[in-house]
Amino acid sequence: MTKMTTRLLSAAGAAALTAGLTTPAHAAAFYLQEQSARGAGRAFSGEGADTGSASLWWNPAAIGGLHGGDVSLNISEIMPRADVVDDGTIIVRPGQAPAPVGGTATANNPISNGTLPSGAIAYGFGQFSVGLAVTSPFSFETNYAPDSWARYTAGKTKLTTIDLQPSVAFAITPMIVVGVAANAEHVSATLGNALPNLLPLLPDGQQTLTGKGWDWGWSVGGQVRSGPAVFGLSYKSSIKHKLNGQVVTSGLLGPLAPFNSTIPTNATFKTPWQAIGSVRVQVMPQLTLDGQIARIGWGEFNAIDLGAPINAAIPENYRDTWSVAGGFDYKVAPMWTLRAGVQHDQTPTRNGFRDARVPDSDRWDFAVGASVSPAPNFSIDAAAMYIDFAHASIDRPTAAFAGTPVQTPILVNGQLQSAHALVLSLGARVNFP
Repeated sequence: MTKMTTRLLSAAGAAALTAGLTTPAHAAAFYLQEQSARGAGRAFSGEGADTGSASLWWNPAAIGGLHGGDVSLNISEIMPRADVVDDGTIIVRPGQAPAPVGGTATANNPISNGTLPSGAIAYGFGQFSVGLAVTSPFSFETNYAPDSWARYTAGKTKLTTIDLQPSVAFAITPMIVVGVAANAEHVSATLGNALPNLLPLLPDGQQTLTGKGWDWGWSVGGQVRSGPAVFGLSYKSSIKHKLNGQVVTSGLLGPLAPFNSTIPTNATFKTPWQAIGSVRVQVMPQLTLDGQIARIGWGEFNAIDLGAPINAAIPENYRDTWSVAGGFDYKVAPMWTLRAGVQHDQTPTRNGFRDARVPDSDRWDFAVGASVSPAPNFSIDAAAMYIDFAHASIDRPTAAFAGTPVQTPILVNGQLQSAHALVLSLGARVNFP
């Protein structure tokens, strides 16, 4: 392989990886928080201070003091809607005047609907408890049409994570509980985007990255259970992921044709850490108030490091964010509990660095839910959430074949408009001896 070929493949591979590793989910950026139907009903406003396996993802101390077994199963249907609109994106081909990128100017609903399952099981021996949560915290799929204005920065993308969280908890006293957990996380990704040929009348080329890998993190937490109040603190570490795979480049014509190929590569990036503070206070026999604040370390996702033969670092410039939520649970009858909540979540993306694969913005979540207990040891949870996203610019410039004589800048100028999502969750909780 010639040096020039390597440079072109490296530049093209970097463009594909940069465009492809993230996309919006339904908490900030690419994080999915819908791991509990009970929690969804109050906008995730008290999960770190609640008890049982349904709160294990947020705080490993949640299972402390458990007697016997506890199982929770949940499924959420996530239905996002949005328009990603071109506001005058320009492509600059070598030796040619800047020109409109062309293509369909509005991408309707590029973020796919998704079904998100999760579950947890725990067993307590009094002071000592063990548990396992199975979640998918960073998963998504987006599809932009081949003729979309965003095709050079976003195409078809699919990312799936499976997180296995074995946990142990210990009740130091009836009031004080601590817990610790490991997080084994598998990531698989398929990421694609178009590449421009040198002449505007030629069809686009295509590039697709595939990769996967297992990596580890950890979680720790504690609760103070003082009469009608429960206070929870927890921390979930960042995980450094390394994806091993390949980049397939095809459809390049003319002088670029020699660069159609399949090359092995890898990419490393970090998921954010989370520090969570929660409180639940039973202010009357029927009514419990919930509050939760989280500091999310999205600054860990500051760059994507690309391995050989690309050997480059692509800046992402994410920022740390806050998430704040409040809600309540109200027991209207021995069998029935109603709940509701509101959450505000900041986006970690910054103006000037937001692309069509991450049309993310600040959002408000409004939730209602209910639980019914047809038997003493069995509950069914249901919830509905409406998520309203603020308008945001899509304005991250990029370049195909960067650093080569055929470098082709794409000056991105777009808008995220009319973005919202509906999330429906259903779950069940079972206790057993």
